[in-house]
Amino acid sequence: MANEESAGTCCCAMETTPVKTDAVMNQADTDTLQHLNQDFVRSVQMSDVRCFEGILAEDFLNSNPDGSLVDRAGFLAQIARPAMISNLEAHDVRIRIMGDIAIIHARTTYTKPDGGEGAGRYTDVWARRQGGWLCVSAHVSRA
Repeated sequence: MANEESAGTCCCAMETTPVKTDAVMNQADTDTLQHLNQDFVRSVQMSDVRCFEGILAEDFLNSNPDGSLVDRAGFLAQIARPAMISNLEAHDVRIRIMGDIAIIHARTTYTKPDGGEGAGRYTDVWARRQGGWLCVSAHVSRA
């Protein structure tokens, strides 16, 4: 009897309604996140620890291109050192908002210390906390 009753509530049952991955677009949130993304990229290039102190959550984690994972303090220590790259730019920025969480994907280009061209990607996760957006996670890869 229990199996018959639970058959219709199986967690693996197919949904008949389409799944939405993005919440209703709020232009104000999109604009805010675009601005925060620009600040993030600029702050990496300019070693602007002060800016990061205002936009990183206390529980922030960053996955570095070398595979290491650093917490907020470790990331701020990395940022405090002068950037070895120049001309850092974000391209193909895609902002996805899902309620109080937003994910930003982008491609980067930059100039390496030897003058060669570099490229990579990043994914940042933002959470709405205390009425504003804070970055809770970042992942950086280089091509």
